[in-house]
Amino acid sequence: MLFIIENAIFTTKLSPHSPTDVSVDEKTIDSKPIPVRRRSLVREFCLITSIHGLPGAARSTNILNFIFWSLSFICFMGFLVYFVVTAIQAYFQYPTKIDVTYERQYPQYFPAVSICNASPIRYDTFIGAFLNYTYPNNTNNITTISSNDSSNVFNFLIDATNKNQLLDSYFFSLTSMLYSCTFNSVPCSAADFISFTSPTYGQCYTINAKLKNSTNSNIRYTNENGGIGVLQLGLYVHSHEYLPYVNDGARAVIIVHDNTQVPTIDTSGIFLAPGRKHKLGYKKKVTSFLSSPYTDCTSSVSDSMKVALESYNGADYMYSENLCYEICQQTYVYQQCGCVSPFLWNSRSVILPGTDTIIVAPLCNMSNLCFSTATNTLLTSNSQIATYCSDCSQQCLLTNFIIEISSLKTPLQWQMNYIKAFVENSTVSLASNWSTAWREYIYDNYLSVVVALETITIENNTQTSVLGVVDIISNIGGQCGLWIGISFLSIFELIEMIYILIKREYYLIQQSRQRKVDVSG
Repeated sequence: MLFIIENAIFTTKLSPHSPTDVSVDEKTIDSKPIPVRRRSLVREFCLITSIHGLPGAARSTNILNFIFWSLSFICFMGFLVYFVVTAIQAYFQYPTKIDVTYERQYPQYFPAVSICNASPIRYDTFIGAFLNYTYPNNTNNITTISSNDSSNVFNFLIDATNKNQLLDSYFFSLTSMLYSCTFNSVPCSAADFISFTSPTYGQCYTINAKLKNSTNSNIRYTNENGGIGVLQLGLYVHSHEYLPYVNDGARAVIIVHDNTQVPTIDTSGIFLAPGRKHKLGYKKKVTSFLSSPYTDCTSSVSDSMKVALESYNGADYMYSENLCYEICQQTYVYQQCGCVSPFLWNSRSVILPGTDTIIVAPLCNMSNLCFSTATNTLLTSNSQIATYCSDCSQQCLLTNFIIEISSLKTPLQWQMNYIKAFVENSTVSLASNWSTAWREYIYDNYLSVVVALETITIENNTQTSVLGVVDIISNIGGQCGLWIGISFLSIFELIEMIYILIKREYYLIQQSRQRKVDVSG
C-alpha cells in the first residue's frame, strides 16, 4: 500500500496469514519498513498527475500503447519548448508600439518663441573694423565691400573670435528690430526676451523660455490676462544694412518650441518675408519614448552640454540631441586638429573625454582643411559616431508644434508714421535716401507675426511595450495548457514528487550508515 504524502514513502508488509480486508488494528507490521521503489513512486505520480500524456503511458497494458503515449508526450513537449523559447526571445527583443491619444489641456503653457534677423551682421558697425582687417594700410580709401572681399568676411569673424573680441556690436540688437510686442493684448518689451547666438543668424532672441530657479513662474499660460494665447510681434529688419554679396534676401526667422527645449532655429526656422502680417497657428504634439532596455533615449545632461547651455543666458533647457552632436563634432575636431570647426563658431568650449577641464578652443582657419577632413571622417562613419558620440541618444521627451501659416499685407497707411518714428529713433543708421523713400523702405523691411493657439487638444504619442511580464507569463501558460495541459499546480505536483524522491534517497543513505554503525559495534 502506497501513501503519497510527505512522510509516507514506505510500504507496510502484511502478515501472510491475514486477509487483505482486515482493519488496521489487525495488521501485523514488521519492525523495519520496506522502502518504496523509485519506479513505483514515478509510476504513481504519472497516474495521478494532471499533466496530459503521462497517465496514458503509466496505465498502458502493452508496449505499443506505452510507446504511443510516450512518443506523443515527447513530441508535444518539444513543441512546447519551441514555442516557450520563442515567446521568451520575443519578450527580450523588447518590441514597442506607439499609442496615439488626444487630451484636452486647459490651461496650458504658451510655447517659447525665438526670432532672428536673417542677416547676422549689420553693415554700419561692421564695415570699419572689417576694412581695417582686410586693408591694414587702406591707401586707396576703400569704404565699401567688393565681391572679392565678401569671401574674407568669415576670416575676419574667425580672427576676432580667436582674439576673444566681443561681436555683439556687429549684430542687430532686439531694441533696433522690435517695433511692438503684446501677449494677450498686454504689452511686452525687449526685457522679456533672452538672447542666444546662432552660427547662421548671429544674435537671436527668445521669449517665454523657462528660466533657471524660476519654478515655472516666468512661463506664460495661454489664458493669462483672460486671453486665448496670442503673441503679436512687429519687426523691422533694416535690410539696407545687410552685408552685400553675403545675404540673398530680407527676412526674419522664427521658431516655435517648447519652453525647456533648445531652439533649433538654424535647421527648423521659418522665414518671414517683410510686407506681410504672418499668422502662425500652432497645435501641440508630445512624443515620449521608453527608456532602457526598450530604447537608448536619454534626458541626462553631460558636463560638456551644461557648458554649452550656459550660452543661452539663464534658460533652463533640457538635453538636446542636436546640441549633443555639435559638441561631439567640435570635441573630435579639436582632438584631431587642435582647433574647432569655424562653421560652429559659437560653440568653442570643449571638455575632453575622461577630463573635467573646460577648454576654450580656437577656431580653425578656413584654409586649414583639417577640420573638414575630421568632420567628414566622424559623420560618415557609424563606428566613429558610436565611439565618440556614444552619449548622443534620442531625447526621451519631444514636444513639437505643428504650424499652420497664413499671411496678409501689412502695414496699413495709418501705421506708417508710427513705424517711421520707430526707425528714425533706432540705433541703426538710416539709408541715405530715407527722407524721400522712407515709405518704400518700410514696405521692404517691416513685418508682423502672430503666434496663436489653434486648439487646446494635445496629440500624445506614447511609446509602450508590446509585451509585459503579465503577457509573457500568459503566453507561456497558454502554450503549456495547449500542448501538455500543464498548469502551476502541475508544476507543484512535480516538485512534490522530486521532494519525495530526494527524501527517499536521504532515508536510504541514513539507513546504510546506521547498518555500518551496527556492524562495527
